[in-house]
This record gives sequence, C-alpha cells and structure tokens, in this order.
Amino acid sequence: MTDPYETLGVARTASSDDIRKAYRKLAKTLHPDLNPGNIQAEERFKNLSAANEILSDPEKRKRFDSGEIDASGTERPRQPYYKNYASKGGGAQAYENTSGFSDFAGADDIFADMFGRHGRQSRRMRGHDLNYTLAIDFLDAVNGAKKRISLPEGGSLDLTIPAGIEDHQVLRLRGKGGPGSGQGEAGDALVSITVNPHPFFIRKGDDIHLDLPVTIVEASLGARLKVPTASGAVMVTVPKGSNTGSVLRLKGKGVDHGKGRGDQLVTLRVMLPTKPDPALEEFLADWTPASDYDPRKDMLP
Repeated sequence: MTDPYETLGVARTASSDDIRKAYRKLAKTLHPDLNPGNIQAEERFKNLSAANEILSDPEKRKRFDSGEIDASGTERPRQPYYKNYASKGGGAQAYENTSGFSDFAGADDIFADMFGRHGRQSRRMRGHDLNYTLAIDFLDAVNGAKKRISLPEGGSLDLTIPAGIEDHQVLRLRGKGGPGSGQGEAGDALVSITVNPHPFFIRKGDDIHLDLPVTIVEASLGARLKVPTASGAVMVTVPKGSNTGSVLRLKGKGVDHGKGRGDQLVTLRVMLPTKPDPALEEFLADWTPASDYDPRKDMLP
C-alpha cells in the first residue's frame, strides 16, 4: 500500500490542519459519486481514506512514523537483533572462542524464535479495513439519524449518523471489516459520508443560512411570519421598514456538535408579484417619495 504521506501529497512535517485540508481537497475530486464507473478513481479514494485514517489519528500517525504499523494500519512484526541473543548463557564469554565460529553459537535458537514468531503473527493477522460511501439528506446530517447500508457482497450494516456530521467525514465501525486470519481481529468498516444539498438551507460552519422571500407589504409594514428551520418551523418577526439583505438571527437554530449550537441566519429578499398587479402599479404611480430619498446616492458622485 502507498505511503499515506505520498497519497495525501503532504510532507511528513505537515500539521493536522494541513492533512485535513489535503484530504478534503482530494476527496472532492475522487469521490465515487463524482466518478461513477471509474475503477481507478474508486481505488484512489479507498487509498485516500485509508491514508487519512492513519494520519488524522495522532496515535496511529506516531506508530506509523516509528514503523510499528504499516500503511494499512496492520502491526509490523518486531525484528529480532543478534545482540538480543549474543549474550545468552555466559555474557561476554559467548564471543571468546578461538574456533572463529563463536558468533554462530545459539543460531538455532535465533532462527527458531524468528520463524516461530512469524508463524504466530500469521495466525493472528488482522483483517482488512473495508471502504463504503453513503449519501444522506441535509437534515439527517444536521439532526443525526439511523441508517442501514446494503453491502455489495450481501448483508447490511447499521449506522448511527451523529448530529452535525460534515460532508466527506468518515465514520469507523470497529470490527465490521474483513475477517482476520486465525485468531486475528476483524478489520473496520470505513464509511465516507456525502451530504446532499438542501433546496433552500446552506450550511456554513455551525450556522445555517436561509434566503426568505417577503412581500413589499411585509417588508414595509412589518409582519409575523412562519420560517422553516432544520428542527421545525418557528414564528419570526420581520421589523417594519426591512430591506432586501436585512438579516435576522435565530439563536440556537443551527448545527449542534454537542458543545453548543450554531444559529440560523435569515436573509430577507423583497419580492414583487410575478404577475402584473394594477392596484400596486396605480399606487406606486401616485406615490411621491420624500425629497431626500435616493437609494443610489452613495454610488454616484
């Protein structure tokens, strides 16, 4: 398997933020949903997810850098060294032999230990991690949900979507991957989440943005309106004299990450009737604005 640093295209000194940015940038171009039928892109995305799994976890990254695990997260067998055995049974005297072959004393023990350990490693080989993708609705990402994934090889996985999950975030299901060899533990299932766009909600960090159309009467005279949020509709007061671009902040109606909740920002858009309205046209034809009223006065010399 490719070196995870090479897969993500980052230096070994890269910060956690650099690794996260590199993963998101590549995931947006390699995601299977954006490359249907492209086996190469699918394989690269699997490698990308595996690399991110290693480098985004500080403990795993440390163990990989020190050679304790390989790029797939599998334990590397510890290598025996001659110095571990040379002093067995006599300390320095084990070297003092005029035959010239004293360095091979105990070699049978060394090889027996090496091959015995290799055999035990083989019997306890950890299973491979398996990669999946799951597309979810915007509201399920904000509020959390329970999902079931149908697996290509048959069977299914039950998945808990945590509230506030982000696009391209990867969920790990421990022990739900490939089976291990012998007494080795099973691998994990890695599920990459794709959040489908919403017709009118847009997420920015922990805040949710919404453009709200209002009539000229509601904007001019003020109104009490029912406004949709991710957790259900609420009543909102539109202040008298509001304009297009006026923003109303709904506290605590954004995304919840368990450490406080974001807000919903409602931007008003004043909309004229789509069909001709003779009464409105007649009123506006007779309306004379105040002499100091000029909506473009700051734009012109």
